[in-house]
Amino acid sequence: MENVECNNTFLRTNVCGMGEHMEQSKNKEALAKIAIETRIIKDIKRETERLNVDNISRTKAYQNYYFRNKDFFWPFLASMVSRNAGWNMTDLQQEEVREIMPRQDRRWIFYTYERANWLIFSDAYPQLLLYEKSKNLGLPLFHLLREFGVSSFMVKEWRRFWYKHDRNRIDTALIINEQHVIQEPVLEQTVYKREVFATFPYWLQDRFHFSTVLFPTIEGKLYGISVHGFRKVSNRIDLGKRLLKILSDPKMSEHFFRFARMTEPSGSRYDYERLLVQQTRQGHHFPLRLLYPIISHHRREFNDWSLKERNPEKYFQNVRLPRQIQLNDWYEHKRMELYVLAKLKSFFH
Repeated sequence: MENVECNNTFLRTNVCGMGEHMEQSKNKEALAKIAIETRIIKDIKRETERLNVDNISRTKAYQNYYFRNKDFFWPFLASMVSRNAGWNMTDLQQEEVREIMPRQDRRWIFYTYERANWLIFSDAYPQLLLYEKSKNLGLPLFHLLREFGVSSFMVKEWRRFWYKHDRNRIDTALIINEQHVIQEPVLEQTVYKREVFATFPYWLQDRFHFSTVLFPTIEGKLYGISVHGFRKVSNRIDLGKRLLKILSDPKMSEHFFRFARMTEPSGSRYDYERLLVQQTRQGHHFPLRLLYPIISHHRREFNDWSLKERNPEKYFQNVRLPRQIQLNDWYEHKRMELYVLAKLKSFFH
């Protein structure tokens, strides 16, 4: 009996010991996982903050990301739209625009561009980096997106992309998400509504399409699209989807890639005006960083837009391109319009 009890005691001790060892092992694995994820979160936040300094740093960050990771197209779209934002910012210092718009109005329009683009980058770039990290590790890490204030809509879309690899779906999802990200803090923000969207200069821009998104080529061609009603999120989403169609068209995309690779972004419209055959009214050549200081931002309390949106699927509907997407002649006409408006303003002032 003593031997049996001894053996049973020995058995119980070893079984319990094995159980404790397994539990300790699981705890160590869990702690190691937490440590790794904490490091990933910290690194992504630091890298996003480092690159989200101004329009130039954002443009280059998006472009560099795309050329090292071509699994989807949105980063290149973001880089080219960011170039346009830079051109529109520096345009505010042009002689004609200064003649038409008071200084205070121009300053508020600049803040609007800057704020919207900072917000989009602070939301989108962590998503891009987390996908890249997931790809490198061969492990989906999209549960970490909540640590960056990313919508539950995008958490689902990234998981879907990981398993289905639907490039067009993730590109469109990013367009939908980022336009919702800026809707409440910028487009519906009281101060921007009062100082920008309710003003004559904004009406003038919207009416005459002076801020049309343009994609240049080294050969001197300009492609792009105009949009009315920029404040409506659905209009901006449709614009983004149309721009994506132009940029990703296999017949044209290589021309846009070549322009991007060969043209260091300066924020000046001269980046593409130097390539145009017609050069009747060129803008100034000053780069953005000579005209504007670094603006400090902070992101307020995160609100998940997708929890309020009943049917985000409606935004995935296909869109058609307008008949005319090459805009060289249109561009020269708008340049002349701006020149004439400025002359009329100075004449009657």
